[in-house]
Amino acid sequence: MNAHDLLWGMTPAHLPADSPAWVMDAVGAGHPVVVRRAIAEPGYVAVGVRGQRREQRFATQMPLAAVQRRVTPQALRDVSSPRDVPALRALDQLRPLLAPQEWGVSGSAGFELASGIQALHALSDLDLILLAPQPLDRKDARALLAQLDTAPCAVDLQLQTPFGAVALREWAGGSRRVLLKTAGGALLVLDPWQAVA
Repeated sequence: MNAHDLLWGMTPAHLPADSPAWVMDAVGAGHPVVVRRAIAEPGYVAVGVRGQRREQRFATQMPLAAVQRRVTPQALRDVSSPRDVPALRALDQLRPLLAPQEWGVSGSAGFELASGIQALHALSDLDLILLAPQPLDRKDARALLAQLDTAPCAVDLQLQTPFGAVALREWAGGSRRVLLKTAGGALLVLDPWQAVA
């Protein structure tokens, strides 16, 4: 399981007893949960439950044995939707640009494309993941960012390195150190493609 994978099979019985009502409702309705970057207990995976509002995010764990279905961000690359919102128009525009690479759709767009549950609105960003096993030159990162910035909504692309994820926008920027998100937490690093001691 990787961060941003969507998992089905969680039930309210798997949730802590003091979970908010909206979390119980979402899980009870059969909504998928999203794998998050965190260390889970053996036999479990760290997941997040999404609510209807942006601030409704709940971190918990799901038993691996309960997983019935898994959809990766990469499996959503070619999924289309009849809905006309800027994030989905941006996805249509960017598909040819990203086609030669290993990439996927996450965030609200990924959730909606995988589940059919409306999660996008007119102001939603488009969240993308680009698998980057090899270092991406910062000049190339700036060129890619310039193309993403022509889309009809804000695009947040995460570069997935072997050691964690870094925002393309940050890697394309001028800071020497960038924030690398790992299962053990966020780290400021010089090179997201180097193992951190």
